[in-house]
Amino acid sequence: MVFRPQKTNFQLKIVENIHTLSIWANNPWRRYSLSLIILLIGYFLGSSLGMVSAVVELMDPLAAFLSAVFIEILIVLRRNFRFERKKKFLVLLLDSLRLGLFYGFFTESLKLL
Repeated sequence: MVFRPQKTNFQLKIVENIHTLSIWANNPWRRYSLSLIILLIGYFLGSSLGMVSAVVELMDPLAAFLSAVFIEILIVLRRNFRFERKKKFLVLLLDSLRLGLFYGFFTESLKLL
C-alpha cells in the first residue's frame, strides 16, 4: 500500500502563488518579460558561480558537481510538470532558468580559454 505525502500549508501556499503568477502572466508581454528576467537571473547565477569557483580554485570539482545536480533537478521538474496544463507557465520559467544557467556557464568557459 502506497501512501501519498501530506500536503503542508507551505506547499499549498507555494502552489497558490505560482497559480496566481500564471494568471497574472496571461498577457504575452508579461509572460515573456518575466521569462526574460528569469533567463537573466540564470545567466547571473551561472556566470557568478563560474567566477567564484575559478577564483577559489579549490572548489572546481564541487562547483561542477553542484551545477550538474541543480540542472538535473530542473530537468526532472520539467519532466514532471510537462503534461499538466495548469503548469505550462512554470515549465517556461524552468526552461528560461536552465537556458540562462547554460549560457552563463558557456560564457565563463570561453573566458577561461
